[in-house]
Amino acid sequence: MIPELEPERYELMAGPAYNFSFGRRGFFKALGGGLVVVSYAAKAQESGGGRGRGGRAMPKEIGAWLHIDEKGAVTVFTGKVEVGQNARTSLTASVAEELGAPLTSIELVMGDTERTPFDMGTFGSMTTPQMVPQLRRVAAAARQLLPAEPWEKIDFAAAAKTLVTAESGAGKFKATADWKVLGTPVHKVNRREMITGRHHYTSDIKLPGMLYGRILRPERFEAKLVSFDAGAVSNEVTVVRDGDFAGVAASSPTAAAEALAALKAEWKGEPQTSARTLFSDLKQTAQPSKDGSSIESGLGAADKRHSATYTIAYIAHAPLEPRAAVADWNGDKLTVWTGTQRPFGVQGELAEAFRIPEKNVRVLMPDTGSAYGGKHTGETAIEAARLAKAAGKPVKVVWTREEEFTWAYFRPGGVIDVRSGITKDGKLVAWEFHNYNSGSSGINTMYDVAARKVEFHPSKAPLRQGSYRGLAATANHFARESHMDELAAMAGIEPLEFRLRNLKDDRFRAALQAAADRFGWGRQKSGNGVGFGIAGGFEKGSYVAACAEVHCEQGRAPRVVRVVESFECGAILNPDQLKNQVEGSVIQGMGGALFESIEFEDGRILNARFSKYRVPRFRDVPAIDVVLIDRKDLPPAGAGETPIVTIAPAIANAIFAATGERIRSMPLNAPASAQPASAGAARL
Repeated sequence: MIPELEPERYELMAGPAYNFSFGRRGFFKALGGGLVVVSYAAKAQESGGGRGRGGRAMPKEIGAWLHIDEKGAVTVFTGKVEVGQNARTSLTASVAEELGAPLTSIELVMGDTERTPFDMGTFGSMTTPQMVPQLRRVAAAARQLLPAEPWEKIDFAAAAKTLVTAESGAGKFKATADWKVLGTPVHKVNRREMITGRHHYTSDIKLPGMLYGRILRPERFEAKLVSFDAGAVSNEVTVVRDGDFAGVAASSPTAAAEALAALKAEWKGEPQTSARTLFSDLKQTAQPSKDGSSIESGLGAADKRHSATYTIAYIAHAPLEPRAAVADWNGDKLTVWTGTQRPFGVQGELAEAFRIPEKNVRVLMPDTGSAYGGKHTGETAIEAARLAKAAGKPVKVVWTREEEFTWAYFRPGGVIDVRSGITKDGKLVAWEFHNYNSGSSGINTMYDVAARKVEFHPSKAPLRQGSYRGLAATANHFARESHMDELAAMAGIEPLEFRLRNLKDDRFRAALQAAADRFGWGRQKSGNGVGFGIAGGFEKGSYVAACAEVHCEQGRAPRVVRVVESFECGAILNPDQLKNQVEGSVIQGMGGALFESIEFEDGRILNARFSKYRVPRFRDVPAIDVVLIDRKDLPPAGAGETPIVTIAPAIANAIFAATGERIRSMPLNAPASAQPASAGAARL
């Protein structure tokens, strides 16, 4: 069965991106030459747009997942997709291991709603714990039905027919001790296509007669289109207005941009909030506490008590490849190529938007250039399909960088209040943790404390918000691990020792110790502008710890010089690939920790381009040393998210060690004017 969605994937619980009203009288207006008038018979949508369709069982037949032709070429089918995490390689290697086939004989078909089994999506670090065992089981069952001889000697013409209807339930995995492919540094299977440019992303796709689309965006969020004039647009351009949706399709990107600029529109919207009041707004609009428990007994036993507030800014996903889609109608059948983590979800959204059966919609997902949780929704696909329906030709829509920074959803901002108490010997006896808006992932502490109260409070969000790599676990770890460091300082106990003193979980202790040992923790003392910080974490079945060396000079932003990160996610499938995941998480996490913050005012994004939105650059990258803890006695867990959660608190703790100043806001380099008084710099 498919696991339930994590609660803060707000974008998956939102209403439809567009509500088209085909057939409404006056729906299309004669606004000048080039307007295409389309009549369309509405059809009933079958499954509610793909939202909440959990519960679909995976097919049991081997033939739904794997096909071997008469020459021994293997085709494997999965609804998971490749967005840079190298899932294509790990899944291919898993099949090769159990099937005993060469890697080069296996082709993986991913994210094609017409050819692959249904899949909820590629997120939540579920590919490794969910799809790897599924494909291993299928491949193992297939191997048991084949002759027990080397792959190249098998008579596939005779054997292949038995695989079509056989079921995969009897497949028995190889023991980890017998692995020959898994556990080794397998290279990216399609690296040659990537390096030579033969791989086509969505933005590279060209179809005969294809037009290029652009969408008219409101001047601020939630504004309504009250007037529209396309009289100045060329007759050769298709113009569509559909309620608040308006766009153009033209023969070239330049012609589309010129046509968009020629449209005259008036929007109406209400005043909205700004980043300046974000944190107070989130607290004021938060749902009240539903937990009647109290930590007062624990606080009563404490010799020292502490409380602090931590804040987290909204940040953007900032993928190098913006959202893109190509849509092509053939009668009432729709085919869309788009970069998405949820092909079946987008299929449902398209069916819902155009009121056609899902079986009439095919979504194909080319391996896509990064997502980070930001490509779950199908608005770009719907936009391309709407323009293509009007134009009667295929249409490609590629979002501009400004559109990507403005109209995609953001990682939620948040406020976290923490109250705690410790005894004089450094034992944690009280812990109260309230997260406002950011989310509940990673919110529970694994440190030993009897009196605890942990709660998440949804708030009225001023921006569209949703999934981001690691979800709210990054925010919650930042607050928790910063606070643990503050308690260690209050107790006069070395930070690593303080954590170990309050921790029984062996896997967590091992991760902390592994990072500390490699880093040389305790061999050097912080001072003279040089600080060392440590933080630990746990999420999605895996454990992580980071040590950071930070240099702080007067009048300059803190500079991260060295990072050691340990990571344990059960049995390691591909050490090189896993190391890449950890290194990428560290670098991306540094952006949110140090620089990244969405600036907004009255429904407008003020820094909607890379020249104004600071992300890590080559000169920011420190020396990174990754320590992988291989637990072959445990099933593999996903690695795409958890390694990001500890870098921010490790840096914050190192800044404190270097300067004596405690910064309780992300980004750590934010000006004091952007921080609430309780979350700014404080000397402990």
